[in-house]
Amino acid sequence: MKELQYPFDCSYILKKKRSIKKALLSDGSTRIKKKIAVLGGSTTGDIVSVLELFLLNNGIEPQFYESEYNAYWQDAMFGNEELDSFSPDLVIVHTSNRNITETLSMKMSKQEVDEALNRQYSHFEVMWEKLAEKFACPIIQNNFELPLYRLLGNRDAYDFHGMTNFISRLNQKFYDYAAGHNAFYINDINYLSASYGLERWSAPLYWYMYKYALCTDAIPYLSFSLCNIIKSVYGKNKKAFALDLDNTLWGGIVGDDGVENLQLGEETPVAQGYREFQLYIKKHKELGILLTVCSKNEEENAIAGLNHPDGWLSPDDFVNIKANWEPKDRNIFAIASELNILPESIVFVDDNPAERAIVSAQLPGVAVPEIETVESYIRTIDRSGFFEVTSFSEDDLSRNDMYIANAKRAKQQASFENYTDYLLSLEMSAQICDFDPVYIQRITQLTNKSNQFNLTTKRYTQAQMQEVFESGSYVRLFGKLTDKFGDNGVVSVVIGEQREKELHIDLWLMSCRVLKREMEYAMLDRLVEECVGRGIEKIVGYYYPTAKNKMVKNLFGDFGFDKISEDENGNAVWVLSTNGYARKCDVIKY
Repeated sequence: MKELQYPFDCSYILKKKRSIKKALLSDGSTRIKKKIAVLGGSTTGDIVSVLELFLLNNGIEPQFYESEYNAYWQDAMFGNEELDSFSPDLVIVHTSNRNITETLSMKMSKQEVDEALNRQYSHFEVMWEKLAEKFACPIIQNNFELPLYRLLGNRDAYDFHGMTNFISRLNQKFYDYAAGHNAFYINDINYLSASYGLERWSAPLYWYMYKYALCTDAIPYLSFSLCNIIKSVYGKNKKAFALDLDNTLWGGIVGDDGVENLQLGEETPVAQGYREFQLYIKKHKELGILLTVCSKNEEENAIAGLNHPDGWLSPDDFVNIKANWEPKDRNIFAIASELNILPESIVFVDDNPAERAIVSAQLPGVAVPEIETVESYIRTIDRSGFFEVTSFSEDDLSRNDMYIANAKRAKQQASFENYTDYLLSLEMSAQICDFDPVYIQRITQLTNKSNQFNLTTKRYTQAQMQEVFESGSYVRLFGKLTDKFGDNGVVSVVIGEQREKELHIDLWLMSCRVLKREMEYAMLDRLVEECVGRGIEKIVGYYYPTAKNKMVKNLFGDFGFDKISEDENGNAVWVLSTNGYARKCDVIKY
């Protein structure tokens, strides 16, 4: 919904909350349902209602538990029947510097201030540990905004008596905890308040009158930030850029002006803006974001522009380049198809409002930021939160290279008439084994991202995956696939619960970048082998249809399973006997 796209009108959102919610709930979208507990150190009513809008807009239908005013610590530490029975999927602890209980004095020694700092930190740490133990779910904790006034002036920042210094040190302790604990995330209200304007954000009147720790007009920014974390945790991030070229990655039109006359480099303010934007885009490669081109241009001119000596980007940085005169919505659809991702995974960046309008109308799921002049490009895209990072793995560093290697595989495939001969020519080898602690983060990440090839679409938090890893009642497999073009990384995960002589599949997924490579058959072969070793005689598979996973509707049938039931919604149960099973994959070594 355009009204919820950054930059948004905060006053409009607050005024029209009910009508926006009604429109979202009636748009026919399929959403995952999540229970979210909001434990507040101040008033949270409007924060929750606006957060609901942003979540609905990002494919998540929330149900909320909201603590009483300033009862966050009591609820966390001592619980109550309502919260305990609610059993949240995620907890938000909404606190601010209004909830700092330690007071400082100029008479205090350094040791006394340090002791106060540790007491304040321990107040929160013991709460986080209690929440993690009780609910085993992701926790989002606000850090602290800086104080509205500085008793010591500039010295407040570096003197241990200063509250600015105290809050900075307390925030660092929060960051250290987050760095050492999976499924614990910081909502950076220190940055948000600075960006918004600390005086406006912290306007005391809202605290005195309503016990809001921020001005009401800033609430959508806070809720949007929380939404970005939550959607990332549940695999709702975007995956790729589709980038226009002329007047987007450089100033000017390469076909008319020539490469030598493009605005790109250090010579003018405008040229510097485009150069800095190229560097910003290029840095996304390290996050695993795919870079593609969608430009109305002759390909020869596009390549020449991308080879500009003062640019940060080159043709080798892109996994797909569409430089032609086709409508851009068709090119974006083709890009998504060729990369085996959904169009809604793409962020389309184009300076031309007419092109943006066409793509928005034809491909509603594609994100289309309203960029204006080049100096605003980075701010608009960055604050839109398309690629919020809540987990990061080694595979992310090389994802672009993996897709470029896929393009080489596709090119080689065209030279073979027999598909089996093509697969054999790839010289594929797989590592398929029980979970390795080194890959737990990537495995968890994959469960929250893969939708098309995911039979049950079950999601796991890091803590839940750790429980599966440590339990003896599960058969767990992850698969890595390598061929002569490169390493595809961890691409498949299977989890099954053993119940006497049966294995019930909780999760079967595979990254779409290795589709049609017979990796699914290699995983099945290895799974049956593991089951036989455990004395398991029957594998029970489940398929739960979603709007995205229709491609695997008959996967178990292709595997040789027998369908034993299917309800009116398409939920199906399949069974395979391990007795007499014959290996199915002959093109991958493992």
